[in-house]
Amino acid sequence: MKPLIAIVGRPNVGKSTLFNKIVGKRIAIVEDTPGVTRDRIYADGEWLNYHFTLIDTGGIEPDSEDIIAKQMRRQAELAIETAHVIVFIVDGRAGLTSADEEVAEMLRRSKKPVVLVVNKLDHPKFEDEIYDFYALGIGTPIGISAEQGLGLGDMLDEVVAYFPRIEEEAAEENPSIAIVGRPNVGKSSLVNALLGQERTIVSDIPGTTRDAIDTPFIWNEKEYTLIDTAGIRRKRAVEDETVERYSVIRSLAAIRRCDIALIVIDAERGLSEQDVKIAGYVHEEGKASVVIVNKWDLIEKDTYTADKFKKDMLVDLAFMSYVPMLFISAKTGQRVNKVMELAEYALEQNSMRISTGKLNGVVNEAITMNEPPVSSGRRLRIYYTTQVSIKPPTFVIFVNEPDLMHFSYKRYLENFIRKSFELKATPIRIIIRKRERNEDR
Repeated sequence: MKPLIAIVGRPNVGKSTLFNKIVGKRIAIVEDTPGVTRDRIYADGEWLNYHFTLIDTGGIEPDSEDIIAKQMRRQAELAIETAHVIVFIVDGRAGLTSADEEVAEMLRRSKKPVVLVVNKLDHPKFEDEIYDFYALGIGTPIGISAEQGLGLGDMLDEVVAYFPRIEEEAAEENPSIAIVGRPNVGKSSLVNALLGQERTIVSDIPGTTRDAIDTPFIWNEKEYTLIDTAGIRRKRAVEDETVERYSVIRSLAAIRRCDIALIVIDAERGLSEQDVKIAGYVHEEGKASVVIVNKWDLIEKDTYTADKFKKDMLVDLAFMSYVPMLFISAKTGQRVNKVMELAEYALEQNSMRISTGKLNGVVNEAITMNEPPVSSGRRLRIYYTTQVSIKPPTFVIFVNEPDLMHFSYKRYLENFIRKSFELKATPIRIIIRKRERNEDR
């Protein structure tokens, strides 16, 4: 496993700026507002052939009783517990504060290697400020400017000196599962229930999870990466909220890079227009998916409640009628053990390969049962079909004239292929292509 580096410190000292500079991407939200980074964020980095995973954390405010500040502090503590090396960043311009001293005490108790970094020393007049931080008693301070990239080499040299000298073999990327949905539907609660620990902040305040957070975990002896995403809101609701807007973009990007999307719906509030848009985005991206109806414990039920709820939802989700649905309560744990079973099944479906022989047998059967349409005296002729890719399963049907393929007949063939091969948890793609004369079967 790659060594973990946790970047910690009080709010607004430049943790996210340093994080972004090291990993070379704008992953963490950078904003001059204390408390913007509310959860841990993971990303891979490299220095002098040392590969590591960097953890950005929310700012630690030791004395604050604010609910979010307290939970951010707990998140930072969890990051410290899991890290191999801690980068403790302080603000050289602001000077040594009592909050810095309290964070330093917390780090001493962790008994982890700590690299003390004094940030914002981007001008010679601030260089003498570094000496005050020797008083923290946790090693020699290293002066940097995260924004300008000054001093990062010296800092990383110190960090990697604590790494075990073990050559790591390149491994295949683990399947990733994105938890997506509107704000406050219980996404973070579901993540915590799946992981069996307090991994992300859980709060009744909409928009608490502002960043997409990757967490490696093992289920059924297989390794996965869980992506907890920020709640996706209507564009007009976040037009004037820069931080929220970055979060929406990141959530949609999480859908694009995931292998499986768990679309979380609030059972009490039912399916909304925004839920349908999110599901539509997952479908258009060709992702394996499961609809998770959360907070099912709060619904008064009889024998037919789940069937009726599912039937009502499929009216608006007709475009993805294939998607499996699971009714759970992340809070009580009801049926949470079934979530990963369905997620794994959906991934298998999304990765299914069908031999050309079997595929053409099924398509020929479909043609026999329902002949291709005739338009202006010309009949559509289907020559053969082949699968060209997976994730999602994508099929090319070679015909005489693509213009003769009516959308209803194409949908008929899609449904016939889906039913014949029991493709129940994944979109499929049908591409109609004209067969050229010199093209062999």
